[in-house]
Amino acid sequence: MPPRTCRRWTERALAACCLLLAGIAAADEPWQPPLDEALKQAVARHAPILIEFHAPWCYSCYYMEHNVLNGAEWDKLRRQVVLVDLDADAPEGNYWLKRLAVKGMPGYVVLNEQGEELGRIALEQTRPEFYRQLDAMMARTASLEAVRDKVKDGSPASLKAAHEVLKTYYARNDAEGGLTWRKALPPAAQAALDKDPRARLWIARLQLMRAAQNKDGAQCAALAPPVLAGELGCDRAYELDRVMQCTASIPDAQKASLLAPQKPVMTHQLYAQVFVTHPSCADARSAVLTTADLDDALRYPQARADVLERAIADARQRLGGELKRDRNLADNLRVYLDRAGRTDELDLLYPRLIAAYPDDYVYYYRYGKSLVARGQYQQALIYLQQAAPKAYGVNRLNVAEQQAQALLKLNRPDDAKQAVADALKANGPWFPEQAAKLKALVALN
Repeated sequence: MPPRTCRRWTERALAACCLLLAGIAAADEPWQPPLDEALKQAVARHAPILIEFHAPWCYSCYYMEHNVLNGAEWDKLRRQVVLVDLDADAPEGNYWLKRLAVKGMPGYVVLNEQGEELGRIALEQTRPEFYRQLDAMMARTASLEAVRDKVKDGSPASLKAAHEVLKTYYARNDAEGGLTWRKALPPAAQAALDKDPRARLWIARLQLMRAAQNKDGAQCAALAPPVLAGELGCDRAYELDRVMQCTASIPDAQKASLLAPQKPVMTHQLYAQVFVTHPSCADARSAVLTTADLDDALRYPQARADVLERAIADARQRLGGELKRDRNLADNLRVYLDRAGRTDELDLLYPRLIAAYPDDYVYYYRYGKSLVARGQYQQALIYLQQAAPKAYGVNRLNVAEQQAQALLKLNRPDDAKQAVADALKANGPWFPEQAAKLKALVALN
């Protein structure tokens, strides 16, 4: 499914499972892969590598920066690892994003000094959960491939290893790989996984993921109940979103029967874990938007409006009028207002967001794009022209696309071609798919 926010993963089966960086570095690529130096440092220090993927538009990244990647725990971690900070919009960051099959941002991948993966964390996490997971990964002496080899029977050690392996396949969106691995296990290990509630839930989630990747609505509807009946915690919004998108085309009565039981569950989660003084779910936005989408699917327009109104009020109360206080919350407010169709309030908010965060392209671009969508092309160009010099990598092409659309609507094709040509020249050989789309927009040879 195409990402509607940076949290929503692009789902496709992955051909590779565990990638060794040494093998990747030997590939025929246009420049020396940028992790070679990190590998040298890791060997010299006998330290693991922590790769952090982020992007300037990623609201989950804002959450982690504000709430988790700071303080004594972060300072200690930085001393223990070789930290590699990669922007997914830049060429080298995008290269490794694809090579390591990172599908949600922020993404954190831990490697040992030989370049073997020890584990990964996807998306925003609460502070305790993030450091708990990292500590467990860094304590390992074996790669994940070696962990797979420990799954042999029904012993506690085998089950523990199986949980970790299944979770990793899920984090990679590699449903086919995970289910194929499970099918190849010795009979004793398969039987143990079938009896273990935690393993059964991971397997059911992988089966649902595969059905969604195959766009099989009937299969998704059949597989959804055991997944949604499981202890999903704050992941419930992600699984429910997957189910709703995959089953969008099934008959309405069947859809209502499948989804209606989730309404009280999501409402309880919102008011017990999100709209509280100390939220226990890091990703408030996904819980809110998935609940609003659920109300849409069930044709509860007033419930949808109430959820968004409550989310808007909650974000405003936490910000206290200070958008600089928390960029994640400020961006959530933007999205809630947009989803609620409160355009007049958005038009007041965007200039304040630009003033609060003037150093990157994001809000100039987002406002310009919003104005293009509403047919206000001349006004949009003011903001897009301010976004252009701040943009880089793939986001430079995204800005140019909106500029070109506005200019074409204003009957200025030569200016549209020039904007595209300038962006393509600055882009160089990178992001060929997006570059081809941009050329096609203005029929540029």
